[in-house]
Amino acid sequence: MNFLNLLKIAWKAILLNKTRAMLTMLGIIIGVASVIAMLAIGEGSKESIKKNISSMGANLITVRPGAGMMGGVRSDPSAMQTLTLADYNALKTKTKLLKNISPLVNGSGQSIAGSNNWPTSIYGTSPEYLKIRDWSIEEGSMFTEDDVEAYAKVAVIGKTVQENLFPNENPIGKMIRFKNIPFKVIGVLREKGENTFGQDQDDIIIAPYTAVQKRILAQKYLQSIVASSLSEEDSEAAVNEIKTIMENQHKIKPDEDNDFNVSSQQEIISTFSSTSEMLTVLLVAIASISLIVGGIGIMNIMYVSVKERTKEIGLRMAIGAKGNDILMQFLIESVLISITGGILGVLIGLVATFCVKQFAGWPVSITMSSIVISFAVCTVTGVFFGWYPARKAAQADPINALRYE
Repeated sequence: MNFLNLLKIAWKAILLNKTRAMLTMLGIIIGVASVIAMLAIGEGSKESIKKNISSMGANLITVRPGAGMMGGVRSDPSAMQTLTLADYNALKTKTKLLKNISPLVNGSGQSIAGSNNWPTSIYGTSPEYLKIRDWSIEEGSMFTEDDVEAYAKVAVIGKTVQENLFPNENPIGKMIRFKNIPFKVIGVLREKGENTFGQDQDDIIIAPYTAVQKRILAQKYLQSIVASSLSEEDSEAAVNEIKTIMENQHKIKPDEDNDFNVSSQQEIISTFSSTSEMLTVLLVAIASISLIVGGIGIMNIMYVSVKERTKEIGLRMAIGAKGNDILMQFLIESVLISITGGILGVLIGLVATFCVKQFAGWPVSITMSSIVISFAVCTVTGVFFGWYPARKAAQADPINALRYE
């Protein structure tokens, strides 16, 4: 008997018991729909995290004082003042893989303009800081290298600071006081909103690092040095180059721990992506339990079907059907149930994913690979769980089968 005839017989057998077939498919439908939705949510979360972190500066590299973090605590607090302007100058003159570089010092305090005041943070940087963070000026201008060298008391403010200190008025040319030090506002940053960690990127004042270091913080060391690599592909090589320059600058011997640490956005993206992938795998594994339950349901119904059609099996064998024909007939029936359930599961999974995006506002991304994998799993499930009942039917004795009541 050819494959097409076996396919027709199997399909007719399914149609004769539509309700039972549909109930049998239920586990497969729920399992496939869950896997599609979980993979879409996981992939969407990963892309969202990558996009949000990249928006903070795709090629951002940060050099911080002290050894690396151990369980959220720096292992050597005394080394927190080891980053200086000499390190910044060494990196600026010796590096070949960095496009922009800026020292960074910052402090928090009350900012005042007229009768308005607002608690915020002031960042002391070089003019290159905006290029590193991929920020831009909406009004006015950024301070220059001449302002840095002159310790000029000029500042660029974020939107949140503008709205609280200068409601309904243009702040350009106005004065603000930060810890009683006057700064002239020369620019307003374009609105950025919150970053991945929920921090308001518009609640910020930027001023020349020389002025912030001397007039506000009264310190000579840097809190960090930020830089951008020539491209995302150069980030890892740039991190290694920075480490080499810094080790030479600090005269660190091969057997000594570094008194600084260097991290790139790519490392942060990789860490978050790994965490997201782990959670996705966990959720998919939980959803896959439904597929196993559905497979057991197929095995159970196929076994019942073989029992009910024992006389039919005997009759087919009596008129010439071979054991392999019987085996293929029931195996095709099992796979058809599984694949039909898979198709319905994919459709329901797509609808569920759309609902999650529309009503919950979660980022989702459906990939073709998740649909292909779901179909492959359905086919394997149908073959695996349908094999035993089909084999039992194929091994039936024709005479005993015809006598079966």
